Order: sequence, then structure tokens, then C-alpha cells
Amino acid sequence: MSLTIARPTTSATHPSTPLRELSRCRTMRDLNQIHAALIKTGQIHDPLPATEILKLAAVSDFRDIVYARKVFDGMTERNSYSYNTMIRALAEGDEPLEAVVVLGRMMEDGVVKPNRFTFPSVLKGCAEGFRVEEGRQVHALVLKMGLEGDEFVVSNAVRMYVNCGLMEDGGKLFDRFNVGVGRGKRRVDGRVVLWNVMVGGYVRAGELEAARKLFDQMPERSVVSWNGIISGYAHNGFWKEALEVFSDMQVAADVCPNYVTLVSVLPAISGLGALASGEWVHLYAERNKITIDEVLGSALVDMYSKCGSIEKAVQLFNRLPQKNAVTWNCIIAGLAMHGRATEALDYFVKMEQAGVAPTDVTYIGLLSACSHAGLVNEGRSFFNHMTKVLGLEPRVEHYTCMVDLLGRAGLLSEAEELLLSMSVEHDDVIWKALLGACKMHGNVEMGERVAGRLMELAPRDSGSYVALSNMYASSGDWDEVAKVRLMMKNLDVRKDPGCSWIELDGEVHEFLVEDNKHQKAKEIHLMLEEISRNLMLAGHIPDTSNVLLQMDEEEKHSSIQYHGERIAVAFGLISTSSQTPLRIVKNLRICADCHSFMKLISRIYKRRIIVRDRKRFHHFEDGLCSCTDYW
Repeated sequence: MSLTIARPTTSATHPSTPLRELSRCRTMRDLNQIHAALIKTGQIHDPLPATEILKLAAVSDFRDIVYARKVFDGMTERNSYSYNTMIRALAEGDEPLEAVVVLGRMMEDGVVKPNRFTFPSVLKGCAEGFRVEEGRQVHALVLKMGLEGDEFVVSNAVRMYVNCGLMEDGGKLFDRFNVGVGRGKRRVDGRVVLWNVMVGGYVRAGELEAARKLFDQMPERSVVSWNGIISGYAHNGFWKEALEVFSDMQVAADVCPNYVTLVSVLPAISGLGALASGEWVHLYAERNKITIDEVLGSALVDMYSKCGSIEKAVQLFNRLPQKNAVTWNCIIAGLAMHGRATEALDYFVKMEQAGVAPTDVTYIGLLSACSHAGLVNEGRSFFNHMTKVLGLEPRVEHYTCMVDLLGRAGLLSEAEELLLSMSVEHDDVIWKALLGACKMHGNVEMGERVAGRLMELAPRDSGSYVALSNMYASSGDWDEVAKVRLMMKNLDVRKDPGCSWIELDGEVHEFLVEDNKHQKAKEIHLMLEEISRNLMLAGHIPDTSNVLLQMDEEEKHSSIQYHGERIAVAFGLISTSSQTPLRIVKNLRICADCHSFMKLISRIYKRRIIVRDRKRFHHFEDGLCSCTDYW
């Protein structure tokens, strides 16, 4: 910018000139020029332009904290505004505790006293730095100066305590501030910020029940209040609750979702596989001109992938104007999950061509794609490229993918050798991958060894016991099955209940094994009987090898007939038109008989059925599955 340097004058003569120039600053270069001119003309000693220089250097869009600190240190006269500006900048920077240091300097100088605008930033600095002792001292100073009734100050004091994990201290301060005339009654005066801080603290501490209880008591809620509770439910796996609050937000409270709301609720929609709800969110964003940037775009791509519509995920991805590594990782992982390994590898090539550097997460997606398709050589190549060429340190997730890849391909010894030689600490997931491979290939000897290691790592996890029982049951060794079941009983280890979800008309329906609680339970039961008859006519012979109880074949047939995913399919068939695809989400791996069941149903009833189990997607159509029975 062009700048005319005037002769030295006093600010009293031409008070507006430097301020007018400063108001036109758009970059640090502009500010440097004006600052130099003010020094040269002597006007820098005027507190007004000096403070304005500090503000631009400290808190503008082009701020430079180091430069701001030099300006602040060079000021001959500091007022409360200049102190508060510097404290705020430091609290929001990389060294938030420096805000406390400047407060101490302010107190030592004794020229100006801290006020209601000083303490929120200092307390924020303590919260960001997790420095509760310094925070307590600042809080004591707040009390000493009589500011305990200021909502903005108290909100930040509460935030400091809850951010440092001291929910009880934060709760006491919150209650003290909100007590009305009657003891223990909340003051209904719309202090939303303070309530939001407390609810958010409970959410971060994982105390969702306490968070929801306080949320329900709120006398007034902002969109931030709703976003906090939705995000808390979604990120802790309470997907149905998150979606219910999202619905209440719009219907009961008439609050419009914003960008943060959509980003917060999409993981819950993805978890439930609630495609209709996800499509609504996408349409809402477009109609309300909410920017679909890399973050929201990635969340939408991930949602479409996890809700069974990989085609829409690809379409959206290709339309996004901006893509970062996370966005590319989402589409690669999505294609991998759907068994479209070749396309996943193609998108990796496109990612490199676009100049986006792959991350370690990228390679988890690639190795997963190779595992689902049995691409052993390609998987080995990617693992070696990641570690030896790019120098990325493999995480346990990468090793798990490799063990899964090798194990599924029958290379059990190589898989075990890799597991035992890995440089990072083992977890139960990687041992489960190897145990699953042992079960797949009937290697009981290695399976017993792996299961024993798993039981040491996670003695309360039912997965290892169930997998070992399955292996014994498959080989007909019912004595060993009985021993494993007795061990589970003695240790009070309970098998994870199978649960399946299907979304119809925006409502998610949940079904457990032998579930008869649904309002249409009678119609569902009749449909299951019809399906059973049709399967028998088609020559289907049930695979009961994974039934863990020693019973006659008729009882075994009955026990697998009422798996949750079958009930969900029956419900879908009686509730939708003949051309409607059925999308089902299952919390466990689909069993062999249910897999055969789905293939036949897709052919007999001419339905496309998409099932997402714990491992991957299965697309059933005309009697075939997209996994080509390699799962």
C-alpha cells in the first residue's frame, strides 16, 4: 500500500491520521510500514495508535504473536485495553499459560488493575494449558476483586475447572452461581453460556447421563447446547440417542441446525446406517447454503459409504471442489469396505496424481482393501512402500490388516510370525484377526494357542471364547465346547448379543436375536415362516456348525432362523415395495448360514440387500454376494 510519511506532529493536532491508515491494514507488511512511520514521526508514543498497532498484531486475521509481544514490551504507556489485548492473544496462542505471566506483570506494574475483561482470557489460558493450580489462584483473585457475580468471568472459571477434569469443583461453582431464592433451585435467566460449559464438561468426561440430565434442566438452549449433547452421544457410540436429539432439536425446539450440528450428527447416522437421515442432512446443507468444505465433505462421503451407498459416496467425492488427505482416505476406506479393492487402489493413484501426500491412515484403507480381496502381493508391496520408502511408522492397525490379509489367504504361519515380530505393542484386535483366520481354515492347534493369548489380554471379552467354541463346534468336539462354556460361566463372561438395524422412512428399527417385541412381531414371524418354506423349496440346507449348543438339528435350525438380520429382512420385505433395496447394519460378523440365507432371499424375492457387518459390506443381488464368498 502507498503511505505518505508526515512530519512529526502530536496526536492532538492530527488525531485521526494514523488511525485512518491503520484501519486500511490488510497484511503484516502494511502494519510494518505504518508502524515504522509512527516510530519515525514520534506518534508511536501516543497510547491510541500504539494500542491499535498492538491489537492488529495480536488479534487480527494476520496476527503475529511474536511481533505483538515486541510491540507490547516496547510500549511506554500501557492501559487496561493493551494488557487485555495481549493476554487474550497469548491465551489463544500456542503458549496459553503466558497469559498468566502477563497478568502477574500487570499486577506488579500497579498502574492499571485487571477487570472483567481480563480474567476470562487468563482463565482460558489456564484451561487450555490444563494448569489447575494457577487457575485456582486466578479464581481467588476474581473473588478478591468482587467479580464472582459476572457471568462471563464465572463461565470461564467453570470451564477452567471442567477442562482440568475437576467436575466437582466446576459443579459447585456452577451451582453457587445459579442458586436462586429457594435453596437448590436454578435461576431461570437464560445464562446459556454457563450451562453449555457445564454440559460440555460432563460430555468430555464421558458422563453422558449427567450431561443429559443437566441439558434437560436448561432454562434456555442455544444451538451450541444441542450440538454439544448430539456430539457427546455420537462420539460415545450412542447413535440412536444422538439422532433422537437431532430430531427433537428441529421438531420440538424449532432450532435450525448449523454447520457444527451436521458434522456432529453424521457419525451417528453413519453408525446406524441411516441413509435417509444422511441424505436429508446433505440436502439440508445444500438448500441452506452451508459450505460443504473438506471437513463436512469428508463426513458426508464417510456417511454414504457406511450407509451402504458407495455409488453416492463416489459421486459426491468427485463433485467436491476441495479435497484433503482425510477426504481421500474416506473414499479409499469406503471402497475397501465395500470390497471394491481395484477401485480403492485406483483412487490411491489419483490421490498421488493430485499431489496429496498419503498418510498412515491411507495405508490402513489400502491394506484393508487388499485383505477383503485377497490381494496378498499387493498388500505386502504397500506395507513395504509405507515403511521403507515413505518412512511411516506402522501402527498396530497396519499390522492387524497384514495379519488379517495373510491369515485369510491361509498363510497362518507367516501371519503369526509377523504378529510376534512387530515393533509396537499387541492389542486384542490383532490377535482376534489371527484367531478368525484359524477358525476360517480349521487350524485348531494354532487357534487354541491364539485364544489363550487373547484370554490373557482381555479375560472379560467374549470374542476369544466364542471363536474357540466355534472351532470346536465345527469339528464336532462338544466336550471342548462344554469346557469353554463352563469357563465363560465361571468368569461371568457373556456373549455380545447380536443386534441388527434397518431404517425405514427415517425411523431406525432395532432387532435382537429371537426378538418379538416389535409392534409387527406377528407379521414378521409369519414372513419368516414363509421365507423358511421358500428356502427349503430352493434346496437350502442350513449351516449349523456355529451353533454352540449340542442339540438336535431341528433345534439348531430354529435357533439360527431368528437371527436379528433375518428378522430385519423379514420386516423390510413386509414394509416396503418390491423394488426397494433393504439396507441392514449388524454389530457382529454375519454367520455363514445367514450369508447363504441373504443370497437366496435376494434371488427368490428379487431384492437387493445390503448388509454391513462388523467387518465389511455385503451386497446381495440375484443370488450372489459382492464378497464372492471371500469374507
